[in-house]
Amino acid sequence: MVKRILNQSLVYLLAGISVLADQSTKHLVRNKLAINESWSPWPWLAPYARVLHIENTGAAFGLFKEASLIFAAIAVLVAGVIILYTRRLPAGHWWMRIALGLQLGGAVGNLIDRVNFAGTVTDFISVGTFAIFNVADASISVGVALLAILMLFEARAERRSSRSNSTLPPIDVGEAS
Repeated sequence: MVKRILNQSLVYLLAGISVLADQSTKHLVRNKLAINESWSPWPWLAPYARVLHIENTGAAFGLFKEASLIFAAIAVLVAGVIILYTRRLPAGHWWMRIALGLQLGGAVGNLIDRVNFAGTVTDFISVGTFAIFNVADASISVGVALLAILMLFEARAERRSSRSNSTLPPIDVGEAS
């Protein structure tokens, strides 16, 4: 029982850290910069990386604007699935727990914004010509990428296992007398 709680705790700890980092950075941006105002510590850096306060009604990276209610429902669904899956995940699987914790934290971080700010999410990280995003978006993206890598490794291991099992010579049963 204690091991199970410790195994689940990693997911919730990472989710909590992600939410805290996301909400504190968004709070700072909302209080220090007006909407569409930007800040960069060095003028030469501004074309490449800056903090730019925008309010996003769409999904991550500004996709599907005006679908905030749908994304709030998806966030609740994703959070529920992650919580249920975490309970069923066998002991260990630390990388999977890290991926799930990051995804859960990102989903909850953006959900908090949607609920508290009339369906909008504060985005502020602007790097080059890439879409403007926030800590929650980054957390989700890293979690999904990690999950994809884990699935790739698992698929390769299964293929190796099936190949090693299929290379056994056939068993000669002979003819029945």
